[in-house]
Amino acid sequence: MNEDIRIHSWPCSYYLDTSKQWVSGRLSLTPVAIKFTADKTGELLVNFHLSSISEIKKESSNLIFSSLTVLEKNTKHWFSSLQPNRNVVFNILEHFWREQLLSSQGTGAEAAALQSTKGKELTGLLSGSQKRLEDTAKVLHYQGEQFDNIMRGLNKIEGDMDVADRLLTELESPSWWPFSSKLWKAPLESKPKETAAVSDSKNQEGILIRIPVIITHRTDSNVKPGKLTLFASGLEISDCNSQVIHRFESKDVDDIRVHTPYEISVRQRFIGKPDTSYRLLSAKMPEAIPILEMQFSKKIQFLEDALGFVGARKSPQVDLGTSIWQAATGLLGGVVQPSSPVGSREGMDNDQVQLQKQEKISQEEAKELKQILKKLKGLALETEAELERQDEALDSITTSVDRATLNIDKQNRRIKKLT
Repeated sequence: MNEDIRIHSWPCSYYLDTSKQWVSGRLSLTPVAIKFTADKTGELLVNFHLSSISEIKKESSNLIFSSLTVLEKNTKHWFSSLQPNRNVVFNILEHFWREQLLSSQGTGAEAAALQSTKGKELTGLLSGSQKRLEDTAKVLHYQGEQFDNIMRGLNKIEGDMDVADRLLTELESPSWWPFSSKLWKAPLESKPKETAAVSDSKNQEGILIRIPVIITHRTDSNVKPGKLTLFASGLEISDCNSQVIHRFESKDVDDIRVHTPYEISVRQRFIGKPDTSYRLLSAKMPEAIPILEMQFSKKIQFLEDALGFVGARKSPQVDLGTSIWQAATGLLGGVVQPSSPVGSREGMDNDQVQLQKQEKISQEEAKELKQILKKLKGLALETEAELERQDEALDSITTSVDRATLNIDKQNRRIKKLT
């Protein structure tokens, strides 16, 4: 991720201690740093890393009202006249500062990781592929449940059509026909069982990902911290107390715009009343965007500032349409033994030995890579089987819908004759 990308910038004034005066300019936030640039001279007066901040506070005095202070090491920086207001800037800065502190807790192990770069790189790539495939499997599982519900509904419709057919037959039969009153009573007893089956399959979906976010509703200038939760069936926005602010089902979402790798907007359009729109900003948004792209592939739009992110993210990864298992084993084979053919069985059988011979891949990393590859193979096979099952379900649904349409047309003609 480009560390120089500008997440947000705000017009404000900065107190320059050397000249004892306020300077107008823009306060900018990047994924890892805070910067202030003077308007008149274009000089960069402030530039420090988020991890060097020890405190962010809202302060005021007799001469300075509605100010924001940032304590960087032993230097206190004063910002005032913040637009649109101080609370907005404070919430966003604090969010990225805290997330930076949480992520930097693992930087102590970074030097040790450099000694086994190849092993860590492979583990990271395969772990990312495994996470993506697990998320895909969850979405497919939910879609499979929806297909099952559709099939149950169509079966119920066919049962109701049979009842209607018997009723019409009774109406069409002469009054002296002795069996007319018994034609349609038996199937009615199976109705409670059918509804019970539908209620038993009530949605019990899992959470794909949950991240902290800064929420802006429509075009309001006020922002507040909260959480974004992604499910297989949609997404949910809640406040810091886990109280749901709004839930979008997948069918309710009309478009998702990716403004930057850290900011998106979700909208549901209405006719005759205002749209429901939320703008979400988060330091963890790069982790959620791939899942959103998978769920809402036809509704998601990457704006100009986010195009570089999506290109950089897709380039090292394997297309989901290809076999993830083959891609993973091929990647290992290329690193471990470049001269051997990709996917050769002999190379796959000797992965453990070959990995251990590399100077930068330890025995523990080799075992971990083998375990990940095993999980990837199982997930890929399960996903392929689920896709085949859903293809068959779609064919069955299409056939049932066609049959129901023909039955409805026939019964309409019979009803017209009766009337």
